[in-house]
Amino acid sequence: MQSFDDLNLNTPLRNALDDLGFKTPTPIQAEAFSVVASGRDMVGIAQTGTGKTYAYMLPILKSLPYSTQDNPRVLILVPTRELVVQVVDDIEKLSKYINTRVLGVYGGTNINTQKQAIAQGLDILVATPGRLYDLALTRVLRLKSIQKLVIDEVDVMLDLGFRFQITNIFELLSKHQNIMFSATMTHDVDALINDFFKAPERVSIAVSGTPLENIAQSRYKVPNFNTKVNLLVELLKDQEIFNKVLVFVDSKRMADRLFEALDAFYKEDLAIIHSNKTQNYRLRSIEQFRKGDNRILVATDVMARGLDIDNISHVINFDTPDYPENYMHRIGRTGRAEREGHSILFSTEKEEEFVTQIEDLMQMTIPLLDLPETVAISDELIPEERPKIKEHYNPLKQRDEDAPGPAFHEKKEKNKKENLGGSYKFKIAKKYKKPKTRGDKNYNKRHKGK
Repeated sequence: MQSFDDLNLNTPLRNALDDLGFKTPTPIQAEAFSVVASGRDMVGIAQTGTGKTYAYMLPILKSLPYSTQDNPRVLILVPTRELVVQVVDDIEKLSKYINTRVLGVYGGTNINTQKQAIAQGLDILVATPGRLYDLALTRVLRLKSIQKLVIDEVDVMLDLGFRFQITNIFELLSKHQNIMFSATMTHDVDALINDFFKAPERVSIAVSGTPLENIAQSRYKVPNFNTKVNLLVELLKDQEIFNKVLVFVDSKRMADRLFEALDAFYKEDLAIIHSNKTQNYRLRSIEQFRKGDNRILVATDVMARGLDIDNISHVINFDTPDYPENYMHRIGRTGRAEREGHSILFSTEKEEEFVTQIEDLMQMTIPLLDLPETVAISDELIPEERPKIKEHYNPLKQRDEDAPGPAFHEKKEKNKKENLGGSYKFKIAKKYKKPKTRGDKNYNKRHKGK
């Protein structure tokens, strides 16, 4: 097995790794090191939780000379605010014995404070695409100095709609090295590589969709949302087995709905995170879950990528994801660092086609378990599950001809104007007769000699 000695790291980096207790590099760290260090463009394909941050930071920090210049030399783009905080923390740990200035910027906070921090000078900038683009439009941040661009979790960024910002950021850069990491290869990712990368070297660790061997998977067929809640409540009663549980749902609305349903049973044990929550709330929820203050965290898919939390006992897919790759990223939150993990999938009849896609991708069948007898089967459907009834005829329903029209009304007669051309003054004269005065010629003729 390869060790960090084989990477020929300098003493400051070796000391930092020793402090962190890391002895051997992960496969992506070992494979990517020489490519990143060579200066060539690179595309890395690896599952989350495989040590991608250190895979690009080790070679970058090794070759980053000391400098007092103000503008950053390394730019790292990540999709979420939480990942900015996490990557900055990882870099600070790794550069403990190196004089390196690191700054993280993201939306939802005062941009002027971030401008002031940038103006102080820095070497490495970690940012979300939206906030970085906003800062790039100001004079305080000059991107021409960037020598290395790292785009981590690029598939998530494109899913979140950051294509415009990313392509414009590329246009603002001069000659530099491109380093990209993605858990999945999509047509959008390929298009980005073809447009901006120069003969990139691809480093692939495990085929996308390959299940991790140390994750025990199982699933339940469940008829509806409320029965899913009943099943989840029943499973979570065993606090010893389900001691740190990450529950994934498909949307923010469903996350809020599930949180409200579980709150009656697990008040102090429960936390929630999705993009509509404030920054402080999200960071607090993650930290409380990480420390074990909360046993259960309800999250949306955007949190499935790159969120580094140790010792998660179970990942529960409350909703079956409609993209099979998302299932892989979800279950990748458990079974980390060679520990045993557990994944449980809930699926309704409508979600069965997604289960088939997931099993086809993994080339395996997820074991199906019977519902516990203690779980009540609910007949009550939430609004999203109720069938939509088409009304053939409703006399009380407003017909199109009765619908309000545009805000228009006929003008009053006195306000109607007519273009009369040159005869207009004569019309007015006829309508409003001038008073006869002694200066009027006709008046004088008629009254001459009187």
